[in-house]
Formats: sequence, C-alpha cells, structure tokens
Amino acid sequence: MSAIHVLRTNIKRVRPRMNRRQRTLLVTGFAASFLLAIVAGGFLISDVGLATNFDARNLAPSLSHPFGTDWMGRDMFTRTIKGLMLSMGVGMLATSVSVLIALVLGMASATLGKVVDAAVTWLVDLFLGVPHLVALILISFALGGGARGVIIGVALTHWPSLTRVIRAEVMQIRSAEFVQVSGSLGRSRWWIATRHILPHLLPQFFVGMILLFPHAVLHEAAVTFLGFGLSPHQPAIGVILSESMRYLSTGMWWLAFFPGLALLIMVRIFDILGDNLRMLVDPHSAHE
Repeated sequence: MSAIHVLRTNIKRVRPRMNRRQRTLLVTGFAASFLLAIVAGGFLISDVGLATNFDARNLAPSLSHPFGTDWMGRDMFTRTIKGLMLSMGVGMLATSVSVLIALVLGMASATLGKVVDAAVTWLVDLFLGVPHLVALILISFALGGGARGVIIGVALTHWPSLTRVIRAEVMQIRSAEFVQVSGSLGRSRWWIATRHILPHLLPQFFVGMILLFPHAVLHEAAVTFLGFGLSPHQPAIGVILSESMRYLSTGMWWLAFFPGLALLIMVRIFDILGDNLRMLVDPHSAHE
C-alpha cells in the first residue's frame, strides 16, 4: 500500500494542473467545435432525408435512422440538423441587429447629454415592461410572420438589458483619466467615442451577442411553435415540435424528444460559450 501511495503522489506532482484560464480555453474550444459541427452538418447532410418516403414512415430510432422517421417518412435526424442550422442563422442575424441597436443607444445615452439619456432610459423601461414573448408575437404577427417577422421581432425586443450594460460601461470609461485628458485637449465627442470608448466596448459587444443568442433562438422556436413564426414548409425546430404534438399520443415520442433535446443542448452550449468568453475578457478573472 505504501508503494502505491508513493506512486500516486509522484504522479500528482508530475502531472501539470490546468489553471482557470486554461480550463476556460479548453471548454470554449469544445463548445465552439460542437457548434461548428452543427453548421457543417447542416451543409454536408443531403436533403434526401427531407423528402417524403411513405415506405419508411413512423420508424422508431435505429442505426439507419438515429432519430427515427415521421408520419411522412422523413428522416428526423436530417430535419433536426437542418432545423438547428436554420435556427442558428435566424438567431444570429436577429441577435446581431439587436446588439447593434443596444450599442448605438447605449453610447448615445452616455455621451449625448441628459435629454438623450432620459429618452433612451424611458425606451429601455418601456420595452422591459412588456414580456419578450408577447411583444415578439405582436411584432411578428403585424409583419405577417415568416423569417422577416421573427428576425425583426427578436431584434426589437432583446436590446434593452444590454443597452443598460453598455451605458454603464460607457459612463465608467468616460470618467477615466485618459478620456478626461482627451477632452481637455479639445477632442470632439465623436473622436473620443470612436477612439477611446468603442474599442473598450467591442469585447462586451461580442460577448453580449453570444449571451443573447440562446434567448433569441428559444423565442424564435416558441413563436414558430405557436404558429406566428417561420413557414411550416421550413425544417425549423419550432415547426417540428408543433407538428409532433398531434402524434405523441400514438407513441411516436421520438418526433419531439430528439429535436427538443437537440435544441436545449445547442442553447446550453451557447450559454457555456458566452460565459467562458466573458470570463476570458474580464480582467479580474482572465489570468486566474
């Protein structure tokens, strides 16, 4: 026993321990690889599985059809991967617009005086007072649904919280000594905003976009599930889950289980990616 104990002790001494930054980089790499695999799968997988095949309908999960087939013989694995890629595309576009709105309003609120600050603060409070899903449904319905309605609805409902964060960050940067020196030297507000403030906001911009993405995807899927989002002819996750509801009572559990689980895993992976990127850009925790 003593020899085994000595051997374990020596192994622990020789084996290098990863610090927090190294573990964060490793997890970030795995998360990014998983998401890239979804995108690559969406492009590489053939659309043959989306075609109807009544000879293979209602098949349970197997080696030839890992997620089973639906009532029209379509391969659920192909539909799920294509749906995830479609949700990622819609969510990324809507999130980019939303974060851009938050960046512009946050900077304007903190740099253009009290009147603009009061107006932006009022807008933030107004949008935060309405539930995201309700506002998203109203906007999407008013625009006729479809991808355009969902993208505009998500973009117009997910910027308020990030606007507050960017406003607070800009207010803190404005009080820094180097910004005060630039102002005393006669630099304009535009020059200070583009040369001093904006470079410090870019990390928060990208991290905020990744953290907002899961909310955008879930809300897109929810609106599509309720019938106000993407077209039923598109292989969206919300469409797949909505269609599967009428067949669950017949024992075809795989129609909703695998697409729903895949959506939750993708959203969780984006959450992990955003949290780790925030830790990497945080000066207090980046080198721990």
